[in-house]
Amino acid sequence: MITDTIEKQVRKLAALAEDQSVMIATAESCTGGGIATVMTELAGSSAWFDAGFVTYSNEAKNRMLDVSMAVIEEHGAVSEPVVQAMAAGAVANSQAQLSVAVSGVAGPGGGTEIKPVGTVWIAWQSKAVSVSKVYQFTGERAEVRLQTVEQALSGLIKLLDKNTV
Repeated sequence: MITDTIEKQVRKLAALAEDQSVMIATAESCTGGGIATVMTELAGSSAWFDAGFVTYSNEAKNRMLDVSMAVIEEHGAVSEPVVQAMAAGAVANSQAQLSVAVSGVAGPGGGTEIKPVGTVWIAWQSKAVSVSKVYQFTGERAEVRLQTVEQALSGLIKLLDKNTV
């Protein structure tokens, strides 16, 4: 899953996080730990990476990240309120000051008319800011997951570049 682009992103993220003494956590559903994996491929990542939560099931989102089952039932797991709660839960349940959360439909099945395959919500959370965005990625399952990892890293870099943590 490590591409040249992702490796460059992780190196930049590491430098920014270390410079600002920021720890990062991930809360992942559709990527199954892929974001945490690429971060920890870099030697020395323990200086800026605190925890990764792989919460594939709704019950895991509730149990590990304190995402309300009512919110999941009302909006669905692939929704803005759920990824926002996941991102907040990752910060609250770790030593991190910054987190990223992802939930989506990677395919090949599981898509609906409202949330087709490739629909992914990503949220970034710090004490100062909460940002979320929906993406419509294309391609097969692996491609959707790869694009999700790239966007998740990009958002973390943007927050640290703006020093909004």
